[in-house]
Amino acid sequence: MVYIDDIVITGNDITRIAQLKKYLFNHFQTKDLDYLKYFLRIEVAQSKGVIISQRKYVLNIFGVIDLTNCKPIGSPMDSNQKLMRDQSELFSNPERYRRLVAKLIYLTITRPDFSYPVGVVSQFMQNPHIDH
Repeated sequence: MVYIDDIVITGNDITRIAQLKKYLFNHFQTKDLDYLKYFLRIEVAQSKGVIISQRKYVLNIFGVIDLTNCKPIGSPMDSNQKLMRDQSELFSNPERYRRLVAKLIYLTITRPDFSYPVGVVSQFMQNPHIDH
């Protein structure tokens, strides 16, 4: 995986990975940061397998929207709740709403269980209301 000037090399053939790294070292100005720990706001823990997490990213979102002292719930959204286009007062800062929804969309990488509620609230990005 390549992002701007960062590359992640992964595989189960250590010899081939070493050959590729040697090739890159010989042809480009590179450095090896060893095992992957953090990439594109995703934390990576390696032991017998690979575990990915966006804990720091979530804590940052909580700080932005001032929810650092909130209590956890079992489900991110009541599945029976129906949101309508014009059911309440307009949200005072639609750009803030859009930024938050964009952050939540990125969060679904490691939390696919958030896909449904994020999909619902993303439908109202053009004209968000308080209930959304």
